[in-house]
Amino acid sequence: MPADSEGSPQMPHTWRPLGPRVMATALVIALAVVCAMSWIGFDDETRAKFTVFEKATLGFFGLLILVLVHALTRSRVVARTDGLVVVNGYRRRDLDWAQVVAVNFPPGAPWVNLDLADGTNIPVMGVQASDGGRARTAARQLASIAAELGAR
Repeated sequence: MPADSEGSPQMPHTWRPLGPRVMATALVIALAVVCAMSWIGFDDETRAKFTVFEKATLGFFGLLILVLVHALTRSRVVARTDGLVVVNGYRRRDLDWAQVVAVNFPPGAPWVNLDLADGTNIPVMGVQASDGGRARTAARQLASIAAELGAR
């Protein structure tokens, strides 16, 4: 079945948040430019005052920022005929369709939530409200697929 804007998309299908990926890219580029321009703006005497430990600390925090941004940007949800894969940051959950009872995206919620058969609820950061209509369409598609494949 071909993908359309409201119906079930062709399987497998992956949803990723667009807004957070754009903002993360802009943040990393802006931070790199500010740090580089600051370093270039220092005179030789000021640069010489930085110890190896201080440079390593700055490098550590830069790496930490990259790791956190990467965790945010790798969030996704993949619908396959055999189940659902939810990746939130560095955590991955593989679910059977029978486990997914409902797909909820209440007004004001930051992202979609899945109600599971065991009574738990898990967030799906791959569909975020910041994407507006794109997120609402994704939530409807995901709910449609869950209803169709969960009934099997």
